[in-house]
Amino acid sequence: MLLKAKLGGVQKFVRITELDLTVFLSAAFAKFGVPPVMEGVKVFDSSGTEVDEDVFEDIVNDPSTGVLTIKYDTESVSSVASEYSQPSSLNSSLNSDSQETVIISDSPSRKRQRLDAEAKQLVESILSKKPGGERIVNEYNRTKSLTDETRRKMVNMLAADMTERNGTSPPRQVKEKYARGIVTVFPYLGDPFSKNGYEHYYDGESGTGYLAWRIKTIQRGTAKDRRASFGDSAEGPSGKDISGGPTVRREPQYIPETSLSEDQCKEAISLMKHLTDEDTVMKKMKLTFAYRHNLVLNPQQSNNLLSDFPRFKDVKGLIEQDFVLMFGEDVSGKLLERWPTTFKKKIIKECRKLPSISEVEELLLAADPLEDGTEVDFDSGWDSDLASILLLLHLIPPTAQGRKRPGKVAASQAEKHLVVFKKSGTSVQEHLDAIRTSTQPYLLAVGPKKSELHQFFIVLDQNAIPCRSTSSLGAFDELFKAHFVFGTLYNSMLHNMFVFIQTTVYNIDVGKVKESPRVAEIRARLLR
Repeated sequence: MLLKAKLGGVQKFVRITELDLTVFLSAAFAKFGVPPVMEGVKVFDSSGTEVDEDVFEDIVNDPSTGVLTIKYDTESVSSVASEYSQPSSLNSSLNSDSQETVIISDSPSRKRQRLDAEAKQLVESILSKKPGGERIVNEYNRTKSLTDETRRKMVNMLAADMTERNGTSPPRQVKEKYARGIVTVFPYLGDPFSKNGYEHYYDGESGTGYLAWRIKTIQRGTAKDRRASFGDSAEGPSGKDISGGPTVRREPQYIPETSLSEDQCKEAISLMKHLTDEDTVMKKMKLTFAYRHNLVLNPQQSNNLLSDFPRFKDVKGLIEQDFVLMFGEDVSGKLLERWPTTFKKKIIKECRKLPSISEVEELLLAADPLEDGTEVDFDSGWDSDLASILLLLHLIPPTAQGRKRPGKVAASQAEKHLVVFKKSGTSVQEHLDAIRTSTQPYLLAVGPKKSELHQFFIVLDQNAIPCRSTSSLGAFDELFKAHFVFGTLYNSMLHNMFVFIQTTVYNIDVGKVKESPRVAEIRARLLR
C-alpha cells in the first residue's frame, strides 16, 4: 500500500506491505530518516482516545476517522501525516511538539466523505436535542420534502445553534458545515444543479442563502438591542446576472456557410422591409442573424432593433428562428416538451401546500381540472397552462427590493407584468398608446374570456409582436425567448421566476447566472 507524505517541505512516498500500525511507523520513520523510537509511542484519534494495534485497521477503514496523533515519551519528538493514495485512504496526521511535520491533504473523495460525516452528525445532534427537531425529521421521512414553514423552523433552529456556539458572525467554514449537514441529513433537499447541493442554504462565494439571511436577522436584532443601526440588509441577491442571461454575449449555435459583408446585410435589411413573401423574409432574417445579434448586444444600437427589423411585428416565427440559431433545436423545445410532463403537476402539488389565499385557490382551480373530468365554467380564471405558470410565480415570488421602489411586491401584483388580458374586439393599438413608459416584454392575451384565449402578442417598447402559437404555453415560450432575441433584462418582479425557467427548464447558463436560494429550493423539490 502506497502512502504519500511530506516532511519539512519535502514530499515522499511511503510503501507498506500490510495494514499494521508498527509497519507503517517503521516505514515512515525509515523513509524520512527519523530514528525508529517505538517504545513509549502512543497513538490517539481525533477525540483524544488512544488507539492500539488491535483497532488500527478498523480506524483506517472508518470514513469518519479524522486526525491520528502520535506522541513519544522522548525529548526528540517527530511528526508524520499521511494519506493512502486510493480513494478509501486514511487522512492521518501524526502531530507532536516538533516543528517538523508530515502533512497530507485529503483526496477529494475522502475529504468529502469526512466533511459529510461530520456535518451530518452535527445537524442530527441539533435536531435530536432541540424542541421541534423530531417533527422536522418525521415530516421529511414522510414526504421526502419540507414545507416552507418547516424549512424556516429548521433554518432558525440551526442558525440559533450556530450563533450560540460561534457568536453572531460565524466563520464561513462553520456556515458551510451546517449547510452541508442539511443536505446530508435530508438529501432530497439538495439542489442537483449546484456544485455542492447546499448553496441555497449557504453560498460562501456570495454570502447568501437561508442560513446567511437568518444570521443577518440575528445580527440586526443584536445591533438593535445595543441601540446601534447597521442599515438595511438585502433579503436576497441583487438579481443581476454574473455571466449568464439574456444580455450576455455568447457564441451562437448557428454559423453561416457564407458570411455577408456589412453592406450586403444593410442591403438585405432594406429589401426585407418591402418583401411580401414570408418565406423569403425568413431566409433573409437568417442570413442577417449574426449582424442583428451584434446589434442586440450594442447598447447604443439595440433600441433601434425593431425599427431596423420591423418584420418582427408582422411575420410570425422570427423570434423562434433567432432563438434556435442562438441555442439549437434541442434547447428551444425544452419548455413545450418538459412543462406538461415534468413540471406542471408538481407545481400544482407544491402550491397546494402554500397558505390558502384567494388568488392561489383560483389559479389552482383553473390549473387542475376536476378528477372526474368535469369542466369548470370559471369565467374569471386563466386557462390551465397559463394558470400553472402563474402558480410558479407564487412558488417563486418577487424578491423584496429593500428601499428601492416598488419594495415588497405580492405575486398577484407581479402577474400583471407577465400577462395582460384583453377581450376580443378591443383595440390592441389603444392598449399600446396607453403605455406611458418603456417596459420589459410581457404577454397581451386576447380572447372572449381568460380561459378561452386565441391570440397572443409580445408587447415590447410600445410594439405588439404577434406570437406564432395560439396556446398560452407556446406564447409564454415565445415571451421567454424574446428576452434573448432582443437582449432585454427580465422584469425585476419576475426575475427569480424567469431565472428558474432559464436554468431549470431550458438548462441555459447553468452555474453562470445568479440564482436566489428559493429558485434552488423549488428546483430541488420538483426534480427530486
